[in-house]
Amino acid sequence: MEWFERARAAEQLRDWDAAIALVSARAECYSIDHYMHGNHLWHMDLLARAGRFSELTERALTDVHARRRLNRSLREQGMEASLRGRAEDGDRDALYVFVRLLCETERAQEAHRAVQDLGPEDQYAHQIVARFRLPSSDAQ
Repeated sequence: MEWFERARAAEQLRDWDAAIALVSARAECYSIDHYMHGNHLWHMDLLARAGRFSELTERALTDVHARRRLNRSLREQGMEASLRGRAEDGDRDALYVFVRLLCETERAQEAHRAVQDLGPEDQYAHQIVARFRLPSSDAQ
């Protein structure tokens, strides 16, 4: 698999253009060929690691994997305002990532307000906040 070895080498050298070109040529979202699907996930990861957030954002409009990888990247980069903005625009995954981030950084009250503001009817978002509140009541 010459292309695979070249793609891995480019990735290790952080030659994002080469790695992305090699992997994207053999990637397909939801392909019945699990290698093609795996390459799609690798492609989304390469885009994130290359900092190509605008390309991920564009793909996120129709690709759930791009959307999830974008949201994780925004979290990793500490871009809370961008996550909140995506949640305000209706991206439920962004809401969940944002709420988890707030809870994990001991801002459960802020997370609760975010859920009230951005997804008051979203039971899963409420469950995330509730899970982070439970451990403090166990400490008796």
